[in-house]
Amino acid sequence: MTRRAGAVALAVLGGAVSVGLWWLAIVVFGVESYTAPTPPQVVAAFGRMPGYLVGNAGITLLATVQGFATTVVLGLLLGALLGTSRTLERAFLPSLVALNAVPKMAFGPLLLVWFGVGRTPSVVMAVLLCFFPIVLAVVTGLSRTPGDLAELARSMAAGRWQTFTRIRLPGALPQIFVGLKLGLPLAVIGVLLGELFGAGSGLGYIITTAGSDTALSFAAIALVAALSIALYYLLVAVEAVLLPWVRETTE
Repeated sequence: MTRRAGAVALAVLGGAVSVGLWWLAIVVFGVESYTAPTPPQVVAAFGRMPGYLVGNAGITLLATVQGFATTVVLGLLLGALLGTSRTLERAFLPSLVALNAVPKMAFGPLLLVWFGVGRTPSVVMAVLLCFFPIVLAVVTGLSRTPGDLAELARSMAAGRWQTFTRIRLPGALPQIFVGLKLGLPLAVIGVLLGELFGAGSGLGYIITTAGSDTALSFAAIALVAALSIALYYLLVAVEAVLLPWVRETTE
């Protein structure tokens, strides 16, 4: 508990220092408020319309969870196929690399044409951004099964499904969670990009429509940051519950 409290205190201290440096830079360089507001101005903007900001944050949160959950399911399925078949990996991994190299901004107008204005383009954009890291993590984890464990499974006449569920998948889980932790912030970015391209709600919509009210834009950006931090550490907590031995063997 003491270690956890210390970690929280350090995170709060780091955030406070960052905000302080931001405020100091605005004061020292004489930046006008319409260009970059000070922290009190951002807090005041949140106080002007808290319901509006929180409601749209909920919309962004829901789209992020939908996009990330969809990607986890698809990524685990496809990653398992590629990770257990060298032939499929060689056939389809180059295509995934090529798709990942395409700037996702290029899909923005197309998603509006295909799905119209609403939540769907944001969810699809989230899937596009975080799909590759998750698939790659699954493939990498499954392909690194220790040879002695695989040989042990064969010596005990274990079938492919038993070997996969009892040896390969548990051994790959630490690497898979690395991919999940990389993909989750990308899912938030993807939803934000989708909302910037014509959604009628969400934090990205607020940033787009705030105009000269930069304090309101920064308030929405601050909520995006808070949302990303909360989701990330929720995933870290899930990892700690499901894989307690990882922390014990790395500290």
